[in-house]
Amino acid sequence: MIEHTGSGDPARTLALLWRTQERVSRKGKPDLSVDRIVRAGIGLADADGLKALSMRRVAESLGVGTMSLYTYVPGKGELIDVMVDTVQAATGREAAEGWREHLAYVARENLTLYRRHPWLLQVAPSRTVLGPQVAAKYDFELRGLEGVGLSDVEMDSVLNLVLGHVQNSARGLTAAAVTEKETGLTDQQWWDAAAPVLMTVFDPARFPVAARVGGAVGEAHQSAFSPEHSFEFGLEMILDGVNRLIESRRL
Repeated sequence: MIEHTGSGDPARTLALLWRTQERVSRKGKPDLSVDRIVRAGIGLADADGLKALSMRRVAESLGVGTMSLYTYVPGKGELIDVMVDTVQAATGREAAEGWREHLAYVARENLTLYRRHPWLLQVAPSRTVLGPQVAAKYDFELRGLEGVGLSDVEMDSVLNLVLGHVQNSARGLTAAAVTEKETGLTDQQWWDAAAPVLMTVFDPARFPVAARVGGAVGEAHQSAFSPEHSFEFGLEMILDGVNRLIESRRL
């Protein structure tokens, strides 16, 4: 199930994100607020994914009627946009020594964010919905590239390259965790069970390079694929490429 950012009403979404029209609960009513509703939505999504998210489920978790939520949040599209913005605040803002260390820090912080909130991978960034937390995070991530010789467009492109790699790696890590949970088998256990059958059908002489490389990978990672290694290796390759770009500006 994929949801899309920016699917709600633009004016209402921005008003919610920047809290320009915060409602005050009427006397005698439950103490509702945008923040409480958003926290409840995040809790549901963290537990069961976006498939579990609905205005009705959020209302039930808060012990109120569904219609009472619409006084604060117009609908699910706007709610998801505010949820996405809210969780961005959890990423760190520590200063690093140089641009390379900064990008590595940014990558690992974003990977942690995806692992903490896997439902973010179910939200397609169809439109950039600029809320206060997204803006603060973007500003911090760009500042580590300030003054290294890149143009403004290149700074944005480098950051998006790193974040795209993080997102792809997070999908691999999440898929591995979900598969293990649903099958009850670790990757190593699955291969141990498959090995006797594979030995009867796979001919190393017919596929010598695949047999050699696959054997080396299996020995190194105790698996046919390691999402953790893929993340670290890919990140180093990206940073090496960025370094070449920056060095070329100094020639």
